[in-house]
Amino acid sequence: MENLLKNKNIRVTPFRMDVLRVFNSFENAISLSQIEEKLGSFDRITLYRTLKSFQENGLIHEIVMPGDIKKYAMCEEKCGHKEHNHQHEHIHFHCKKCSEVYCLDIPALPNFHFTNYTIENVEIQVKGICEKCQK
Repeated sequence: MENLLKNKNIRVTPFRMDVLRVFNSFENAISLSQIEEKLGSFDRITLYRTLKSFQENGLIHEIVMPGDIKKYAMCEEKCGHKEHNHQHEHIHFHCKKCSEVYCLDIPALPNFHFTNYTIENVEIQVKGICEKCQK
C-alpha cells in the first residue's frame, strides 16, 4: 500500500496509510461518515486535506449522488493528477435497498460528440438492487 501512495506522488504518513486501509476495507464507495467511523480518533482537518490530496493525485474519486450525497471510491491505477485527468470507464451503481454505491466496469463508454459542446467529463449513474440485496 505504501507503494500506491508513492506511485501517486503522495507523501507517506501513518495517517494517510490509515485512510488508505479504510478504503481497502470496503468493496464499494464510502461516505465521509464511514471513513470517520473506521478511523476512530483523528483530526478532521487532516482527514479533509488527505482526501483532497488523494483526489488531486488520482488515488480516489468523488461520486455525487442525487440529494448531494457524496461518496468516495478508489481510482483505477491509470488515473492521473488533478480532477480533469481522472480516467474512469465505469458506471456508478446505486442500490435502492442498502444505499451502497459500487463502481462497475463496462467495456467502453459511449463516444459522445455534440456540435458546439466540449465534453470534459461523463458520469453514468444507475439505480437498482445490488447482488448482496438480491440474496
